[in-house]
Amino acid sequence: MRDNASSYNSFEYDSKINMTLPYYEEFHRQVIDVIRALNFNKLKWLDTGCGTGKTARKVLEELVETDIDFTLCDISNEMLNIARDILGDNGITYRNISSQALDYSEQFDVVTAIQCHHYLSRAERKTAIENCYNALKENGIFITFENIRLENDKADLLAVKRWKNYMISNGKTEREVEEHAERRGKAVFPITVAEHLDLLKNSGFQCAELLWFSYMQAGFFAIK
Repeated sequence: MRDNASSYNSFEYDSKINMTLPYYEEFHRQVIDVIRALNFNKLKWLDTGCGTGKTARKVLEELVETDIDFTLCDISNEMLNIARDILGDNGITYRNISSQALDYSEQFDVVTAIQCHHYLSRAERKTAIENCYNALKENGIFITFENIRLENDKADLLAVKRWKNYMISNGKTEREVEEHAERRGKAVFPITVAEHLDLLKNSGFQCAELLWFSYMQAGFFAIK
């Protein structure tokens, strides 16, 4: 039995995710590039659905010139324990809580949610995004990367085939690939780029834009 909502148990997540998601490392590079462009000297950062703390690790490695106060939240205690073992407790707050249960109000300059909200129903996703919005200070920025569904069924089918080929080329078996594909609509519930943007705008953000797109993943940023 898995100890989180992803396809992998916590202890193997970091070693297996690149076999499944094309350009996974690029997600973090894009996040860092956006925040670097904003020229923060000091900031408070909430990473919800933090998993093993990969985003925080990459940020702390790259943005050494910035004083960052991190809060890491995840529904999986196992994931949080791994994050704490790697990052330690110095200057980092850990909370065993989901995005749907976040209770912050105007406390953070940055909120990130990387590959965590596509496990939610539409109603749960709406609550999660609204909570991320509420957690931000005025003019704070929200950045999210998620699995997506393409607008057209034929285009979506082609994207799935490309994704399967990627996984095969990275060492997964045919059975593993099919198991991943079968999770769509059952364990993960991707929505389209347009639906993502509408959700962000309807949650109150003054602007919401597509940041990055490839295969069946996309990144978005929104400013409160």
